[in-house]
Amino acid sequence: MECSWKTIILLVCASLGIQYTAIRSLTASITSHCPGTETGKQCHSQRRGFSSCSGMSHPHRKPRNNDQTHDRKHILIFATTRSGSSFLGQLFNQHPAIFYLFEPLYHVQQVFANSSARMRNMVDRRALLGAHRDLLSNLYDCNLNFLENYLKPVPRDHETTVFFRRGASNALCEPPLCHMDQNSKDAIEHLCARQCKALNLTLASQVCQTRSHIAIKTVRIPEIKDLRLLSEDPRLNLKIIHLVRDPRGILASRMGTFTDNFRAWKIWNATGRRPRSVDLSQIATTCSDLFNSVGTGLSKPPWLRGKYMLVRYEELAREPFKKTAEIYHFIGLDVDNQVKKWILQNTRGTSGAARNYKYTTTRNSTATAESWRLNLSFQIVQTVQHLCNATLIQLGYQLVQSLKELRNVSNSLVESKAFAPFV
Repeated sequence: MECSWKTIILLVCASLGIQYTAIRSLTASITSHCPGTETGKQCHSQRRGFSSCSGMSHPHRKPRNNDQTHDRKHILIFATTRSGSSFLGQLFNQHPAIFYLFEPLYHVQQVFANSSARMRNMVDRRALLGAHRDLLSNLYDCNLNFLENYLKPVPRDHETTVFFRRGASNALCEPPLCHMDQNSKDAIEHLCARQCKALNLTLASQVCQTRSHIAIKTVRIPEIKDLRLLSEDPRLNLKIIHLVRDPRGILASRMGTFTDNFRAWKIWNATGRRPRSVDLSQIATTCSDLFNSVGTGLSKPPWLRGKYMLVRYEELAREPFKKTAEIYHFIGLDVDNQVKKWILQNTRGTSGAARNYKYTTTRNSTATAESWRLNLSFQIVQTVQHLCNATLIQLGYQLVQSLKELRNVSNSLVESKAFAPFV
């Protein structure tokens, strides 16, 4: 009987030891997935990829190959809507060593926009930014399957027909992902949309892994400080190209592109009478984000050292070959002949060509950068100058004091101001 009691005690002790070890292992696993969480604190993944911690593991996420990831360069074109980012993106898209993606964060935004009001209230700005960063991190790891969390309808066998602006990425429209007619490169996006059917995300991930550089364009992250976690990720070799534009030009472009959202502005511009429904925050918020982001970049924080370059769209449009060479030098690549050919073909178009398709990059780039001066009323320009005065001064854009000064496009409003990369 005494032996039986000893045996029972030993078994109880052994059981407690096993449970303790299991709990310790689980805690360590949780902590490793959620750095910075307190011991024993639960970490869980919320619906549709909104994680409660950055860097959460995911069933679609592949382990990183540290050597391969370290060698690969990761480029982020950071901009705001209608600031010339599509044009800049194509300068990367044409290079055969670069895997380029056009606005993949669109899919995250769509999931959020299509969710219920209750869900939108639950998901705050930090959670949405966390989802953006998580997607960018996976895409830079060539894990395009991670997008399946945000695609509707849900892909079958990892194939989708709803990849946003697939045609804006040459890599997604070429073999082995698509075998379309290669004789009409000038209209590749339109042909790709018609001829390329479902995109296999697994195969696209494999194509991505063959390229030495990955470039992603986004206008969906408000301020550059929101990129700090990505910039500090030692697994990424990040280069941020911060594209800015004169806010007066941004507003004019938005008015011409997003007619419904800027209808009141267009009425004001056409009649000279300001409707009560004009939403000044549509440009004031943009200027605030620009001012804060540029201020962060120019203050040269340690987490941006060697990773940040500010580019004014007007300078890129005026001297595309020179600015492209500077940008490519910053990312550590030579300008390929395909890039030079594209610049030649897409910066000398007629103004009529630009009107045929609002997202086209074929145009007279210099004329396009200054065209707002002929299209905006002086009253609207004065309003923007009042709302964005600090931003205009910060970026080196001159104010105009009269209609005559506004319309005199022979006199540039872009001051000679050097913005050297932070190296």
